[in-house]
Amino acid sequence: MSLTAQDERLLKALAVAFVERPRATLKELAEAAGVSKATLHRFCGTRDNLVDMLITHGETVINQILSAGDLQQAELLQVLRRLIAEHLMHRELLVFLMFQYKPDTLDPNAEDARWQTYCDALDKFFLRGQQEGVFRIDISAALFSELFLSLIFGIVDAERRGRAASSSSAALLELFFLHGAAAPTRA
Repeated sequence: MSLTAQDERLLKALAVAFVERPRATLKELAEAAGVSKATLHRFCGTRDNLVDMLITHGETVINQILSAGDLQQAELLQVLRRLIAEHLMHRELLVFLMFQYKPDTLDPNAEDARWQTYCDALDKFFLRGQQEGVFRIDISAALFSELFLSLIFGIVDAERRGRAASSSSAALLELFFLHGAAAPTRA
């Protein structure tokens, strides 16, 4: 889906509106996003189409995050910082995706395994970090991915609920993640 900058802003506003008012009508979502019901109807048609558009756009954004991260080539700590920054740049969509989460969302055997590439890329990044001695080896790469994603989604939700300041989120995430993830130094 090729979107204009205006379409992306509208999708971000609608993602937030969906999370804040999950049972809202299309008219109420339009008002919350600052557009008319007619404009929203032309944009997506139905509420179900809007959800599909948001999920598809979320998938596109996640793929952009992976591309921008240069996970297998760049220096590991730079990649980690870039991953954190890129995720936080799209916090509205992350919150929406978190609220759309279903137990089989990340199941590789599920009918809709659209997120598997994302998980695999993070697993490979953390495995590379272990192989290069940057990340601990007593925690699996898959668990590193899970911990990383839990921290990202957790801080974004905490910001949404007013429990964390967005201005310090990136530095806090890096510090907190690396404090427990850095390989112990040898004496």
